[in-house]
Amino acid sequence: MTNPIHDFNQRIIDEFRANHGRVGGPFEGGRLILLTTTGARTGTPRTNPVGYLPDGGDRILVIASAGGSPRHPDWYRNLVAHPQVTVESGVFTYEAKAVVLAGEERDRAFARAVESDRGWAAYQEKTDRVLPVVALHEIARPGPPNINASSPGEAIRLVHDVFRRELTLIRKELSAGASTLGAQLRVNCRTFCQGLHNHHTGEDVAMFPFLAGRHPEAAPAIDRLRTEHEHIAALVEELREALSGTDLDSVRTEVDRLTTELEAHLTYEEEQLIPVLDRA
Repeated sequence: MTNPIHDFNQRIIDEFRANHGRVGGPFEGGRLILLTTTGARTGTPRTNPVGYLPDGGDRILVIASAGGSPRHPDWYRNLVAHPQVTVESGVFTYEAKAVVLAGEERDRAFARAVESDRGWAAYQEKTDRVLPVVALHEIARPGPPNINASSPGEAIRLVHDVFRRELTLIRKELSAGASTLGAQLRVNCRTFCQGLHNHHTGEDVAMFPFLAGRHPEAAPAIDRLRTEHEHIAALVEELREALSGTDLDSVRTEVDRLTTELEAHLTYEEEQLIPVLDRA
């Protein structure tokens, strides 16, 4: 006999992997990962699509809501028994350590989630159990990140698409009609800024010297990209300052400005670097 929940999850998993994290249906346009845990009783890997919240730095948050069920979802019981998990973002795959938040830290994180999406509160109201909030801390490994791409050029395009998707979500959240800048939205923006900074730093320190040494004809484009990185870093600092204020209109203006300039930068970088990377 088929299991409808298992079949539904497997369709989402297959679509997620086939489209580098993009899915339709109830998860369309949301923040989604594939979380692989080790079965608490069986010891076998189990993969589930799970919504997540950015949390800055090297961790993300997941909430064991199970739609407000009276029982914790299986994936939560699994990670309590075996805290090392695998996270797939659609572009990156990495190992993480799961830490269940407690006390005030859990409550603050859950309040941020509710502030950004009232659906979490509705799930909590349906059950007597306190919905657990779990931090997934990326386990640092030596070497470059594990990107699900078939070539260096495709890797650049996929990473850029992550930034484009996140900017789309942030713009959507900003235009949702809230009268204030919510705490979770601030975290989302800060996480995006940190990710962009890390990406540009990696290019400046590793990729650009590699390409310049092997493809001197690319030097003018690399010089321009370095200059653009400095300009975008300045824009990101302006966005950080805007986030510390209370004027939602100014934040929207800064996000729109950053989005326009960043997307032009990403497009130019792809035009210049992907052919060179694929030849290399």
